Amino acid sequence: MKNLELKIPPAGVWFICALIMWVLARLLPFGALPHLPVVAMVVAGIGIGVGLASLWSFHKVRTTINPLEPSQATHFVSKGVYQLSRNPMYVGLACCLLAWAIWLSYLLTWIGIPLFIVYMTRFQIIPEERALRLKIWQRIRKLLPESTPLVVILITIPQYPQTLFCF
Repeated sequence: MKNLELKIPPAGVWFICALIMWVLARLLPFGALPHLPVVAMVVAGIGIGVGLASLWSFHKVRTTINPLEPSQATHFVSKGVYQLSRNPMYVGLACCLLAWAIWLSYLLTWIGIPLFIVYMTRFQIIPEERALRLKIWQRIRKLLPESTPLVVILITIPQYPQTLFCF
């Protein structure tokens, strides 16, 4: 399964999940829910806003937004919407899927949201975090003299106390 890591752009994964949701609504239209178009549009607006705010944060520090090449990132972004989430671009896409499920108004269509989250976690977020740890390690090694023995370095990021890097 490692060969799927960083292969499909997140927008492509989103589109596939949205398509699956639409097909389910057409082929298996049971479990009808109330049609709430205004709620769907508000949730979509929130998702789009979060996504645009995360893109703006990347633009301000002039780092890549290419999710297929996380090793090309030049900065660790922790300002703006990144103070609330480590992956706001993906939160925005998930909100748009939530809006799509609300718009479609069938219970079975909601399966697209956990599908998206599980796929993105396994094949996009975990490899991105691995690339980030490697990049941090390479920078630390450049700062240490060659004769420095290998030690365990623990780094915690204040906004993300669950993040622990061990080298």
